Amino acid sequence: MLLEIKDLHASIGDKEILRGVNLRINEGEVHAIMGPNGNGKSTLASVIAGNEMFTVTKGEVLYKGKNLLDMSIEERACEGVFLGFQYPVEIPGVSIASFMRTAINEQRKYHGQDPMDMLEFAQYMEEKQKVVELTENLAKRSVNEGFSGGEKKKNEIFQMAMLQPSLAFLDETDSGLDIDALRIVAGGVNQLRRKDNAIVVITHYQRLLDYIVPDFVHVLAGGKIVKTGPKELALELEEKGYDWLKAEEGL
Repeated sequence: MLLEIKDLHASIGDKEILRGVNLRINEGEVHAIMGPNGNGKSTLASVIAGNEMFTVTKGEVLYKGKNLLDMSIEERACEGVFLGFQYPVEIPGVSIASFMRTAINEQRKYHGQDPMDMLEFAQYMEEKQKVVELTENLAKRSVNEGFSGGEKKKNEIFQMAMLQPSLAFLDETDSGLDIDALRIVAGGVNQLRRKDNAIVVITHYQRLLDYIVPDFVHVLAGGKIVKTGPKELALELEEKGYDWLKAEEGL
């Protein structure tokens, strides 16, 4: 078991958002989380990543058998937890290359490994740029500064390729993408699927799941997962919306 979430409750201020999430994820699996706006999808990803805006009030999160909630944000990242943001932030004055070399060497230091030298890093970065067709010109620019929506999302998946996480939460990776950018980004995610990792995609739309085919689809509504099914569940949601599910599940 890579990740096990048990009865997770989380709040921001005095507002409870997650109200008893249960979820199990094994290595080699791809999961999709869907659901109406404002019901906790992004909050769940943020809590897993360690965003301190949210307070966990109840429940347990086990990652590789360890208590994830006891780890700092930095420890979670070094242990292989990755979050692809819905709205990636800009970091003016810091090149993508410099940002990624620092991140990778911090990860290596955490695991008792020697840092990558400049030549080794340059070769590694050149290899990983191909995953999402990241151009050399883009790689030299400051992190996300002046990037289009598609360029930001490509950069997120490039970072994922560089860091090789064991668990990746991708929050609305398809948001704002045209069809060409969606194809490239989804193709990059598919290249990064391995038998020893797991990917969770958070999305509103079936179209992403035409490219990244999930093993399981979960519907998160009212702060908890109310239904789980195979990939066909996403098609049913696309056709019927969420109202039928609310009636069926008594929400």
